[in-house]
Amino acid sequence: MNRIKEKSVKASFGGIVTALAIIIMALGGVFSSLTYAAPAVCGVFLMVAVVEFGAKFAAVVYFAISFLSIAVVPNKECAVMFALFFGIYPIIKGKIEGKTKGVISWIIKYLFFNVAIIIAYLICSKLLEIPYEEIGVLGKYSLLFLWGSGNVTFFIYDIALTRLISAYIFKWQKFVKRLFR
Repeated sequence: MNRIKEKSVKASFGGIVTALAIIIMALGGVFSSLTYAAPAVCGVFLMVAVVEFGAKFAAVVYFAISFLSIAVVPNKECAVMFALFFGIYPIIKGKIEGKTKGVISWIIKYLFFNVAIIIAYLICSKLLEIPYEEIGVLGKYSLLFLWGSGNVTFFIYDIALTRLISAYIFKWQKFVKRLFR
């Protein structure tokens, strides 16, 4: 593919991914049950960007989606979750797994997840003043329960991303490449 066409394909791909992500993130604002699901789905788009064009390009798309979602998405918690974890994680996942293996890889990924979630919690609760204390039937233990279930969910999300990457490469990549010829 010549250089001009490659740049055009990258720009159009980045624009389409950004637009789709903002639409899905906006749905996270309309339906509160999608507060965490919407940014997780948008993270999958970045995984495709990494596979097709590399981590640097995916980082540019990540910053565009993060900026726009913080600016226009009504559910700021959804936007913060994307910006601090779900958007960047698919980009760094491959780097972590490429440099480390096994238990060390999981320790680094869990460390990243927990630091990102703590920062997101602090931003949402202190800056955005989203009330988290005494939520739900568990009262003051709700945050501890959410943190624990979040770590279990992260494990499932990581494995799902790995399987989606494989499925994309072996089944869907040909279709996507045909769209951007």
